[in-house]
Amino acid sequence: MSVDVSTSTSQDGLLFSRAYWVSKSIIAWNVDVGDGSCFLFASKTAALSIADDGVQGKDVQIKLEEDSSGLPTNVIRKFPHIQDYRAFKVPSTLDAKTLLKSQLAVAAFNSDGKCTNVTGLQLPGVLDELFSYNGPLGALYSEESVSLYLWAPTAQAVRACIYSDPIGGNPLETVQLEDVNGVWSTKGPKRWEGCYYVYEVCFPLISSVAIAVPMTTLCIPNFVVVIWPSLCSIHLDTIKVFADTKMLEKLPPDSAQQQALITAIQDDDGYNWGYNPVLWGVPKGSYASDPNGPCRIIEFRKMIQALNRIDLRIVLDVVYNHVHGSGPFDENSVLDKIVPGYYLRRNTDGLIENSTCVNNTASEHVMVERLIIDDLHHWVVHYKVDGFRFDLMGHIMKSTMVKAKDALHSLTKEKDGIDGSSIYIYGEGWDFGEVAKNGRGVNASQFNLSGTQIGSFNDRIRDAILGGSPFGNPLQQGFVTGLLLQPNGHDHGTEANAESMLAAAKDHIQVGMAANLRDFVLTNFEGKEVKGSEVLTYGGAPVAFALSPTETVNYVSAHDNETLFDIVSLKTPMEISVDERCRINHLATSVIALSQGIPFFHSGDEMLRSKSLDRDSYNSGDWFNRLDFTYNSNNWGVGLPPKEKNEKSWPLIKPRLENPSFKPQKSHILAALDNFLNLLQIRYSSPLLRLRTANAIQERVRFHNTGPSWIPGTIVMSIEDGFQGVPGLSQLDPIYSYIVVIVNARPTEVAFACPALRARTLKLHPIQMMSTDELVKSSTYEGSSGCFTVPTRTTAVFVEPREI
Repeated sequence: MSVDVSTSTSQDGLLFSRAYWVSKSIIAWNVDVGDGSCFLFASKTAALSIADDGVQGKDVQIKLEEDSSGLPTNVIRKFPHIQDYRAFKVPSTLDAKTLLKSQLAVAAFNSDGKCTNVTGLQLPGVLDELFSYNGPLGALYSEESVSLYLWAPTAQAVRACIYSDPIGGNPLETVQLEDVNGVWSTKGPKRWEGCYYVYEVCFPLISSVAIAVPMTTLCIPNFVVVIWPSLCSIHLDTIKVFADTKMLEKLPPDSAQQQALITAIQDDDGYNWGYNPVLWGVPKGSYASDPNGPCRIIEFRKMIQALNRIDLRIVLDVVYNHVHGSGPFDENSVLDKIVPGYYLRRNTDGLIENSTCVNNTASEHVMVERLIIDDLHHWVVHYKVDGFRFDLMGHIMKSTMVKAKDALHSLTKEKDGIDGSSIYIYGEGWDFGEVAKNGRGVNASQFNLSGTQIGSFNDRIRDAILGGSPFGNPLQQGFVTGLLLQPNGHDHGTEANAESMLAAAKDHIQVGMAANLRDFVLTNFEGKEVKGSEVLTYGGAPVAFALSPTETVNYVSAHDNETLFDIVSLKTPMEISVDERCRINHLATSVIALSQGIPFFHSGDEMLRSKSLDRDSYNSGDWFNRLDFTYNSNNWGVGLPPKEKNEKSWPLIKPRLENPSFKPQKSHILAALDNFLNLLQIRYSSPLLRLRTANAIQERVRFHNTGPSWIPGTIVMSIEDGFQGVPGLSQLDPIYSYIVVIVNARPTEVAFACPALRARTLKLHPIQMMSTDELVKSSTYEGSSGCFTVPTRTTAVFVEPREI
């Protein structure tokens, strides 16, 4: 809306919404009226304007009295970021429900009657109180009819235009919906099934112009009804067959031409990571043979069936933290057209927050929370999805996540056709932006989710294994990439400082291998007995955040940032061989595979996947993101990565890409794949490597080679089982009574003797004894001395078989 503020007593006026209608009876505003007064104004036709003597174009003017006791506790709990605002009482006789369909503003006047401040209002609080709704929404079907329900309490009118074709044209019919307490609905004939519809919503923001919401399909809910029979992240585009790429393949490995060609079409090629959500609850049309109509639904269900038939379960990556468009005119705006100002989180000026990237959603609002939970239910019941990975989960409220988990876990085979207890929810519990430190309520951050059984990515173990962080210097080394033991020339301080950093990284990894449990007790590098929550990151935050192993998702790489092989290639010294880099890649995945908690692998970790050192490939197309399942190439050296996200690092990247010794051969890729599969087989060979409770981990897991006299670059973990009929630990594993895992990240063989591990009948795990990796097969244990020898850059697993 265009407003002339040249004569305004306040230079911002109606362009902003700095007051909050937080409940039916209270408006919160950070303005001291003193001896003056405060008024609420409304206009059904959006005719409010500012003049020297106040607000013009009003239909309604209501005086508001300040409440000297301030905002009540329940309001502060819901809106913690405005806890110091003043409270103005709304008269109980006011018909708030009707008034909310008008343009609204509040103005302050001094004792002389002059307007000193005026602003619009943010309405989610009062909308939640007056219009929260748990009845039917969306398109509902019966044998005789199709019904539409839309929650739009601020709308003055809603029409549904029904089309036979997705490209529009003349509607088959246009139907006026009826409003009952903010829910607009209509019942249509059975012939609407399979048609398309557009809502036209009339609201007072722009002088009652009807705003069209993008077209949606009235799809029959039971299309293709059929019998539906460790986490790995993969993008659908990476598993499709490639078209002819000979022109790109002829270009040099360090050329800038590939990225220039890809960048020119990056917004038209259909490749992205779903970061631009327009309509939730809909399979992405670009993957369907026909994006219009039911084809995308049928093919998505067939895809899930096919994956289920090969014993793969499906976790859907969901982006509920933001939407692609906002405002009344953006063609990608949907939610913000239906109830303007409600679905998206706004700052104290009334402007949309964008810390996620753009258009942050506000799950602290009741109907936003409901929309998220309803959508999750939809994916599980209608598509048989087995779990959800939440993008920027920390920007969603904890209460939303817990309610979602409870709702999904309540589903039963008998009632819903789904065993909801098996559905797993996890996500990125990062705490930043306007939601940080519970700025908008208790958010779903790593620490806040403790005790909920909802998983959070463990960035602590990632950073300790690899070194640094995705936002720091890529040359900073970590536990497996050569810190102290094989420096790459980056300044890590003095040798003593590097040794201290390596020891701290070892403690961080050990806590992670114990599922990052807050209460797990271990001996730190100083020789002190500490809990996981007492081990601190370099920034001073606790390393451990979990109360249950299901709350920790351990990983070293994901779709964001460089691939594992790429980051290893950046952090390790230029002069080491590709054989060594491949072993380091495997070493990193071995720590994750053999840790307690939930292991997470980026698809391609097992085949040395490269994105040609691209640190943010969300829009880099298939060329930089491809996976080669012929194992002929790991995609290293396909050109300099796209300029937009990587140009500053090109001087670091170019000498690596142009060096042919960095590129793995097919033999390296196949060896990496074999070694990775061995790790998975070892993990699933014993329940001791997958302990299900915090108590079990605390009782059975121990770390050796600890304290100030530790051997740098080496981690030794043991896991103990009990014996049937013997007091103490219960027996979990019928095959092995004791397991020892030794991680040797040193560039040389290590020999480690441990008195506590003497006189055992430990042997190298049978899977490693049969491995194609000759180095791991040379690992040994000598019982009388308790001495283990493990080759360079190798993780060896020793087991004690039970006597049968």
